[in-house]
Amino acid sequence: MRFARSLAAPLLLLAAGAAQAAASSSWGFDDARVTVSAKKATDGAKSKDVQQFNDKSDVLSKPVTFDSDDSLKILLTIKESGKGKRPHQAFLVLREPTTGLETPFPLTVKDNGKATVEIKHADLPVQFATADKPVTASLLLASFGSSEGLKKDIFDVEITRNPAAKPIVYEKPLRYGKLEEIHHIFRADPKSPPKVISLVFVLAILATVPALFIGWLVLGGNVSHLPKALGAAPIAHSVFFGSIIAMEGVFYMYYLSWNLFQVLPVIGVVSTTAFLSGVKALGEVQSRRLAGER
Repeated sequence: MRFARSLAAPLLLLAAGAAQAAASSSWGFDDARVTVSAKKATDGAKSKDVQQFNDKSDVLSKPVTFDSDDSLKILLTIKESGKGKRPHQAFLVLREPTTGLETPFPLTVKDNGKATVEIKHADLPVQFATADKPVTASLLLASFGSSEGLKKDIFDVEITRNPAAKPIVYEKPLRYGKLEEIHHIFRADPKSPPKVISLVFVLAILATVPALFIGWLVLGGNVSHLPKALGAAPIAHSVFFGSIIAMEGVFYMYYLSWNLFQVLPVIGVVSTTAFLSGVKALGEVQSRRLAGER
């Protein structure tokens, strides 16, 4: 019992030390080197600028010049508590100081912490390619666990362009917002033709009515059968003749003031009435034909 109590205090101290060590662990990097290479058509890539730094260094005093024909490459060793290790997140972040716009470039990291990233001028967004002030390059390292992540400004990048290269034009993106007031001009409602033209066609139609009756009498229209037809089917003949007159009245109202949505329901009702009454009226006429009366 006394032996167990004597071990309790050292174990507690050991656990507290381990917890403190775990809490104080953090991510960092070492052996970092930034290289700017100019690509030539004859002799390949030539290193123009090479600078070294680590996680304890201040921001490099000399900005890195990045021309449109250059390739910017960073090599470093990522470490966790002094040991090379691969984090879950490793990015080189470029930040435009005026707008605060950021663009990340992921690092390719091996299991031993060796990491690299290469940026070409074509990889830059148009906001960075046309920036007139140096942009800030930061390194972002983070992972799961208790180790503290790292975000550190490492150097400034002065982005330039070859005068012979094709100029880049920055167009602001379309953003939704308040627009100018729009005044719609709607097409005028359809109108009937002039009354003079309508009267001409009405007179032309009325002129054919006498010719219709004359032709009916010449061809042998049995006017004498009218009382017998009305006696056999008075409702059918009256409704059928009235539906024809009503259809003409519907067309007349459409000419005067009605629109299409007012006309169509009325036409449907009149047409149905004309069909049902016409079947009965024509049936009566057919019965007289079969009897030899016509």
